[in-house]
Amino acid sequence: MDSDVESRVGAGFEAMASGDWTGARDAFAAVLGEGEVPEALLGLANACYWLGDLPAMMQSLERAYAAARRRADPVLAAAAALSLVGYHKQFMGNVAAARGWLARAARIVEAEAPQLRGELLGGTAFVTDDPVESERLARELLAMTAVGGALVQQGRVADGMALLDEAMAGAFGGECGDPLTAAHASCMTMLVCSSHFDIERATQWLQAMDRFIGRYGCPFLYAECRTHYGRVLFENGDWDAADRFLTEAVAMSRGITPASHALASGTLAELRLAQGRPEEAARVLEGLEGRAEAVVAVGTLHLARNEPSLAAAVLRRRVDAVGSGRLDLAAVIELLGQAEITLGASDTAAGRARALIELGTAHDCHLIAAHGRRLLGHALAATGAAGARGQLEAALLAFTQAEIPYRAAQSRLSLARLLRQADPAVAAAEARTALTAFEDLGAGRDADAAAALLRELGVRAARRGPKNSGRLTKREQEVLGLVGEGLSNPEIAERLFISRKTAEHHVARILAKLGVRGRAEAARLAASISS
Repeated sequence: MDSDVESRVGAGFEAMASGDWTGARDAFAAVLGEGEVPEALLGLANACYWLGDLPAMMQSLERAYAAARRRADPVLAAAAALSLVGYHKQFMGNVAAARGWLARAARIVEAEAPQLRGELLGGTAFVTDDPVESERLARELLAMTAVGGALVQQGRVADGMALLDEAMAGAFGGECGDPLTAAHASCMTMLVCSSHFDIERATQWLQAMDRFIGRYGCPFLYAECRTHYGRVLFENGDWDAADRFLTEAVAMSRGITPASHALASGTLAELRLAQGRPEEAARVLEGLEGRAEAVVAVGTLHLARNEPSLAAAVLRRRVDAVGSGRLDLAAVIELLGQAEITLGASDTAAGRARALIELGTAHDCHLIAAHGRRLLGHALAATGAAGARGQLEAALLAFTQAEIPYRAAQSRLSLARLLRQADPAVAAAEARTALTAFEDLGAGRDADAAAALLRELGVRAARRGPKNSGRLTKREQEVLGLVGEGLSNPEIAERLFISRKTAEHHVARILAKLGVRGRAEAARLAASISS
């Protein structure tokens, strides 16, 4: 590579270092207009990743591999091949292609580029389906994210999550110069947190990533990563953002990765059902009824249609196929228990609930235990057994402390139903709080149920409307007060310990709900309210 080309390629990498992905792409493309330079092709692939153009990224990596082989540069050729290993498995869902590129990389590394043996071990750990073997390979590599993910898959949750925390701290503490490393660590962390209901940890890391996202952009560019990020947003109550990410994940994965598409579609269908839009959920799930990744959504849809036998059959099939001791089946088990209660098998449901509580407690997964306690409360209530109130209140406390508003509101409504005869005043208070939360979220069907219970208790409960237009949540009222003090979005984020994106989302919703044209008008309104 002559000095002029080297300088121009260097300019592209300088643009990447500052997060200027468009500038980097243009710089590399200008070099490639004059010839196939492997370094420029690898840089272009990186820039395309962050710009969300994943097909162009894959094409650039394949061209980089071919160009490096023509130039007899085994290190760059192996690096391109190893990148294709991960992207074929995670983005394309093509394990055969991933293993093919791994074999190609292994041949080059062993014969010509032994300095890349660590990267080869990492690629091998990523492709293997055996979590024990993946851990062994990854430990040899000392790749903490791979080891952490493998440990969690084995059920060694505390050890695995500790390693993921350490990897994330290093990635976002400036220890690694490559933002892709931070992106991969983020994706793995979101995946593990989402599948094991560790929403609190996921939320805390999202807040810590705010500065990184401000510089480089959102790291959740794979369909699978976007889906798990959407799940966290859903649980946190940011349903507008969850809708956007999940819809994008469905579109990205359609016709490319069946498993990722089913997972994204199933999660989006769960959101649609929570929003009280079962017809739309059914359309999203068309053709996916037999996919394991969508089983929770399919079961929830059957229950919404008052088809508990169908729900139980679908959910039981999933549990029987893999066993009930897996943490990522907690939602399936709770839903199966709900179907069994409806079918009159409350004792069976109570047994499942106790096993779920034990599983969550043993692995220090508080929210899994909370789902088990909620199910146990429902099962005990169905038979009139003692202890139902205590279980529901314990679940409510866990969901409230974790700031998971939809699950908390559901638990409040269950508690209100339980207490409507024994303590109608408390039942009305709980139902009223649940109604407000449902309307704030846009959970129309649940809001209707809460309003109906209030009317049954003799309390006036007119619905405010499906999207709660014009009414601010407690958090939005807090944000509005800070806007009134003249704080910027970054300052609001810092004051409330939330991400900058979340602060921007709150401010945008406040402006829309109040019907004002900008921050200055909102600040004047806030001042008039406080005075």
